[in-house]
Amino acid sequence: MSLNMISPYLIAIIIAWVGAHIIKYIVCYFSDNKRKFGLQIFDSGDMPSSHSATVMALATTIGLCDGFKSGLFSIAALLALIVMYDAVKVRRSSGEQGVAISELIKEQNSKVKLPRVSKGHTPMEVTVGALLGVIIGIIVFLAT
Repeated sequence: MSLNMISPYLIAIIIAWVGAHIIKYIVCYFSDNKRKFGLQIFDSGDMPSSHSATVMALATTIGLCDGFKSGLFSIAALLALIVMYDAVKVRRSSGEQGVAISELIKEQNSKVKLPRVSKGHTPMEVTVGALLGVIIGIIVFLAT
């Protein structure tokens, strides 16, 4: 099966997601946080943002294939902006609140179950993910 038989949009999404997670594994492996290495695929946050890489790869591929003036590109660009804003602002803020709540529960020796904390992303993690996605979108466009 050749690459021309598969949607370039799906190819970009899959490669961006897998590529970002491979980089996360490498970063996690060489960091001090080796205990998380095996769980990295299920955890949010860390470098780079796979959400940002995925939506930017899709938006870039749409822009190059269908034109940057197309309605489809406008929708993809809006989706990318919402996802990246959410990762930095909303999810990161709720993650910081989750950490604070967990610390209070521990400090009070409460029997309340600790909440699952979802970290979100730093602006740098989102930026690197977005750049990775743009590069992957360009490569997929040129390869298909």
